[in-house]
Amino acid sequence: MSVSLSVAGPPARLRTPWRHPALTLMAKYVLGPAATVLCASFLLFAVLARAPGDPVAQLLGPHASDSARAAMRTELGLDEPMPERYRHWLTGALHGDLGTSLTYRQPVSDLLAPRLLTTFLLVGMSALLILAAGLLLGGIGGTSPRWRPVVNALSGLGVAVPSFVATTLLISVFAVNLGWFPTSGAGGGFTDRLWHLTLPAIALSIGYAAYLSQLTSSAIGEEAEAEHVQTGRGRGLPRSWIFRRHILRNAALPLLTASGLTVAGLVAGAVVVEPAFGIDGIGSLLIRSVSAKDYPVVTGVSVLIVGVFVVVTTLLDAGQHLLDPRLRKGR
Repeated sequence: MSVSLSVAGPPARLRTPWRHPALTLMAKYVLGPAATVLCASFLLFAVLARAPGDPVAQLLGPHASDSARAAMRTELGLDEPMPERYRHWLTGALHGDLGTSLTYRQPVSDLLAPRLLTTFLLVGMSALLILAAGLLLGGIGGTSPRWRPVVNALSGLGVAVPSFVATTLLISVFAVNLGWFPTSGAGGGFTDRLWHLTLPAIALSIGYAAYLSQLTSSAIGEEAEAEHVQTGRGRGLPRSWIFRRHILRNAALPLLTASGLTVAGLVAGAVVVEPAFGIDGIGSLLIRSVSAKDYPVVTGVSVLIVGVFVVVTTLLDAGQHLLDPRLRKGR
């Protein structure tokens, strides 16, 4: 009598409804970023609610009566519990209403709208300078061992210099002593605005460009020493073909990530540069609103900065999946 044994293979993986690719993509690229912005807005609202200082005392002054302060708090809705105030704010924000400024007595969206163009133009100019200088210097340092120490020295100096120090130096040298650029303001027309924003864009981009240059030089240098690249050179393949097909292609993913995160951080960096150059953007508005305890404006600007960062990082994640087939296959 013989007994035959058979070993069954692993059971087939069943696709559950919540593991559907379309639902996975929606959760990753829509629901995830939306939940991030929602959590960030709640944390900002909670922190500002517990921040020291009273906006009512800031508005009415130290000599106001208790009844006047109580009436003002009721009018502004500050006498309600924090979760209730956040619910009102979130309901309005979903309909485009970010609340009313305590200082300007205007809708926050009306205060942000004219300043967004100035800030986004400054960020756009800075992003172009960062990508051009960072990728160019990093490419030279990564492909040329002769120039690599020079590029590393310049990059280290750029990273070490804070933006407010670079702002002071640029204003004193190019605006005050040489008189090549205006010292403050954002200008009038498009060309004049570009001219006024040149120095602020340079001040904002120095540190970021140096960081991107370091990363580019390291990534390209590492790929240039890879075994398959050395094999291609030994076989006599053209250097330009090797650089395009192997070095640059493999180094593109970390460079894409670094470039995107750098551009996303520029909106927050404008908070330091704009007040120094007298530019009336959302960065300057945020600084003034913090000093005046204008919490609706602070919340609106902060949520906007977080939203820009989340959108850019989500686009970066999608770009990585498009460039790297291993990510598309779930490896």
